Formats: sequence, structure tokens, C-alpha cells
Amino acid sequence: MKKFFKGRNLLLAMLLIVSAILAACGGSGGGDADGKEKSYKLKMSVTVSDSSTWYEAAKKLADDMDKETDGRIKIEVFTNEQLSGGDSGKAVEGLAKGSIDLTFNSTIIYSILDQRFGVASAPFLLKDHSEVDKVFNGEGGEKLKELLAEKGVQALGYGENGFRQITNSKHEIKLPKDLSGLKIRIPGITMYTDLYRSLGTDPATMTFSEVFTALQQGTIDGQENPIDVIASSKLEEVQDYLTLWNYSYDPLVLGMNKKLYGSLSDADRELFDRLGKEAAAYQVKIAREKEASQIEDLKAKGMNVYMPTDAELGAFKKAVQPIYDKYTDIWGEDLLKAFTP
Repeated sequence: MKKFFKGRNLLLAMLLIVSAILAACGGSGGGDADGKEKSYKLKMSVTVSDSSTWYEAAKKLADDMDKETDGRIKIEVFTNEQLSGGDSGKAVEGLAKGSIDLTFNSTIIYSILDQRFGVASAPFLLKDHSEVDKVFNGEGGEKLKELLAEKGVQALGYGENGFRQITNSKHEIKLPKDLSGLKIRIPGITMYTDLYRSLGTDPATMTFSEVFTALQQGTIDGQENPIDVIASSKLEEVQDYLTLWNYSYDPLVLGMNKKLYGSLSDADRELFDRLGKEAAAYQVKIAREKEASQIEDLKAKGMNVYMPTDAELGAFKKAVQPIYDKYTDIWGEDLLKAFTP
């Protein structure tokens, strides 16, 4: 009988100890040992400087998060890819692996991880902002979110680098024949190399920090980028002609490491979802407002700005058909369809 009571007392003691341990752990849901929500100090990387709309949106996310959590969740924003030694490709790799918590990067950079990301910038696929909004607020945005999740990234929202335009120092570009023989600097991804070769140019890749000098010295004839990059880099000083052909859309991903996102409490995930979406939408708004004034400023500074007619754009679309012949299988027909307005 004494052995029975001793065994029972031991069992009760063990149950009390286990209960105490579970209570101390606080269970799931992101709490710390005393039951409070966990605190975070996160690092976020953006590609460009603190004068950019990218930074303004990242700062908004950081400030809003700090305010809504009374400082419990802090986000430090690093510009110019400081966390990855200036390398955007390493930044998205770091995000996927978890060495960086959040980033604002173009899907063009994500195509380093997987060529399917290039579908978002397929040539002449999206015509204007209304088509962009339709795609990214619909099936295209959902498909892209799924693809990012495969790579370990949680998409909180989509920003906008903008439609990519082309500049050069030789002559107006109205038709594909006007591109023949021009040496054009492009992003260093295979799809753009194939695209510009199909248009008859001599494509060159180099870091953007070298572009102004290369244009100034005549090493290259032109380059392509969204208006904000063209204007903020003062390329009108070394380029006479700008063609607004909207040939390739360049979206941004406000991304968070998926493992980190999954470790958050339900309330914190909802907070990141809401504030991330708001920050990305804010970036799109101010980027579009800024672009219109920048174009007028480039004209005022003497840059020849040309907007092709529908017929001229039709000629370009016909000329880039080989890209679709080659890349549809790489992107996948379903993915391409999701990005087709």
C-alpha cells in the first residue's frame, strides 16, 4: 500500500513538473517565456538609395510596424544592397536562405534563382498600368506568390520599378530597324540578351555604376531602364533620344523569408500581410506620380522623347516573337497565360 501511494505521489509530482514546463514555454503562437508576444529586430535590404521610392516604402513599413507594435517589431532598412555587398542576386539568395529577413527586389533579379520569374517582364506582354494592375491583383499575382513560396519567400506585396524604356545617342528609335547595330547595355539575364539580339542590337552587360561613363565615352550607344533610373542618373547629359515603348514591365517584390514568416504568431503574420501590402501600394502610387513629372523634366532639359504609334509597336511585337517561341516552355504556358491580360 505504501508503494502504491509513493508511486502515485511520484506520478503527480511529474505531472506538475511537466505542466509547469509547458506553461513556461507559452505554447505556440510566437509568445516568449512570460507569455508576451515575441520581439524582433529584422534587417531589410533595398537595391537603391534612400532617395528612391523603394526606400520610402521600406521606411513606411518599418515606421508603421514600429508604431503598431510599440517598438516590439523593429525593421532596419539597408540601402544599396549593403547586406549583400552590392549584389542584388546575392540579396534574393540571402532572403531565400534566411540570412536577410526582408527585401525589395525586382523579379528580374529573382530570375537568377529561376527563369520562370522572367515571365513578368516578357516583351510587350503588358501595355499599360491598367493591364499591370489587372494581372498583379489577379491570377498573375497569385501565381507569382506561389512561385516565390517555392523559393522560400513570402510575398507581402508588389511594388513597381516601372516599364523599361530605351535611350541612345544616335537617332530616334521608331521601328526595329532603328535598333540595328546599336550597342545597348542590358541587365545580365539570358532572356534580355536573346531579346536584344533578336532586335538586331549588340547587347552589352555591365554593372549600372559603369553605364554613365560608358555612354559618355561612346563605349556603348544606349541603355534601357525605367524612367526613374534614367532621370535620377541624369542620363539626359549623355543620351539625346528616349523612346517610351513600354517594352518590358519591371515589378518589385516586397518579400520576407518564408520560414521567418511561418514562425510568427497569427496576429503578427496578419500585421505583416496588411502593412506590407500597404507599403507596396504606397510605393506604386508615388512611383507613378513621380514618373510623369520626370518625363516632362527630361523634355525640358532637351531630350528628344518619342512615343511609338500602335502600328510601330506592332512591328516590335512581331520582331520579338522568337522570344516567345523559345521561352514559353521555360516559363510554362499556364504561367504565361496568368500574366496575359
